[in-house]
Amino acid sequence: MRITLSFLAGIIILLYSNSVRAAEQTIALKAARMFDGKSKALIQNGVVIVQGDKIVDVGSNVPIPSGVKVIDLGDATLSPGFMDGHTHLTLDYSGDFNKRRLNELDLNVSEQAIKATTYARATIEAGFTTVRDLGSRFVGSREFVDVALRNSINKGVIVGPRMLVATKGIGATGGHFDPTSGFRDLLFGREPDASEGIVDGPDEIRKAVRFEVKNGADVIKAAVSGGVLSLADEVDTPQLTPAEMAALVDESHRLRKKVAVHCHGDQAAREAIEAGVDSIEHGSFMKPETLTLMKNKGTFLTPTLMATEWIMSKIDNYPPALQAKAKAAAAARSEMFRNAVKMGVKISFGTDAAVFPHGQNAKEFALMTGLGMTPIDALRTATSNDAELLGIAQKAGTLEKGKLADIIAMPGDPTADITATERVSFVMKEGKIIRNGPPTPQPAAASAEVPTLNVPVD
Repeated sequence: MRITLSFLAGIIILLYSNSVRAAEQTIALKAARMFDGKSKALIQNGVVIVQGDKIVDVGSNVPIPSGVKVIDLGDATLSPGFMDGHTHLTLDYSGDFNKRRLNELDLNVSEQAIKATTYARATIEAGFTTVRDLGSRFVGSREFVDVALRNSINKGVIVGPRMLVATKGIGATGGHFDPTSGFRDLLFGREPDASEGIVDGPDEIRKAVRFEVKNGADVIKAAVSGGVLSLADEVDTPQLTPAEMAALVDESHRLRKKVAVHCHGDQAAREAIEAGVDSIEHGSFMKPETLTLMKNKGTFLTPTLMATEWIMSKIDNYPPALQAKAKAAAAARSEMFRNAVKMGVKISFGTDAAVFPHGQNAKEFALMTGLGMTPIDALRTATSNDAELLGIAQKAGTLEKGKLADIIAMPGDPTADITATERVSFVMKEGKIIRNGPPTPQPAAASAEVPTLNVPVD
């Protein structure tokens, strides 16, 4: 009797498994070319076979099984879904600085969350199926809007990219991340504390890391030098001591979280790299000696060229103090990036989306190639490189059997015209087609046209 019941149970399980597999539609994607995320050249006549949320076969002229749905994308290039390692999907800093600063005082957190859903949609429809969201804050709020956005996307409530979020970001009193810096003292009734990421001393740093992980952080973000869009600090001055930096990295890594640091200044970057951070964001003033240390340590550079480009194109919209800081960072960043490319520093794709309108992320590619990076290397920064930095290389970042079916297509050959990355026409995330044709119309703020970019060419 027991043998019979066991046999019947096995049959039922087998039949159920087969019915589930049958219900998972198999799709074959075809295009004239394919970038697999890791190779040094495009593959001709690319084919990707998708079943459920996974890639089950991929290559050049792969035989297509009978009975599957075929999507022939023609004279296009298939690619892993792009990744952006530095975004702020809950924010929009792209308009007039003074107007935005006033609006922050009146912005309800619920409205911020609703707006964030449109930014997420614009981002994924631009071909970015994964983002690292490095900080969600605005004056007076202790809410975790980025966590809510990530969770809603994961549950299928809204459409958006896979998100790894940093919650508030950690910084020093009066530093780049202090949301009250630049306002009069106690305008908001109290000084921000560890619950808002503003801390002083190694012990408080550890408390802030623990608090953010407790509330859903996937990655820890800290400001270790001054910034461009903050009024009360110098852009390149260190803002954490070496002891604070060591505590930041130790506590984050003990909790198995990677550390990304906002950093423009050379001294702060050097101290952060020596402490063991995983990525330097921006890095405008880094000198060759610091880049050498970076290469030796295997630290990633996330250059966010697009943010500087946007600010410089709208420089008159910013207060004089910010204009001076932006000009200094812009003057230094091009040489720094050229040096990083020549020296073989690991470079991850990241844009600082929110400083410019969401959905325009791919314009970073042209800026990178304009400063000496080859198109194929630029494509790798947004695929396999970012997957390594984000810690998800085992499931995303390349077109390989068993990986998640995050697949996009762009017209023509991006190695011949890198701006093809800005015209993505097909987007699939985890086997679900998000877009096959024109994008969903976005509200004016999310679809604002980026001005012609002043791309330096070697």
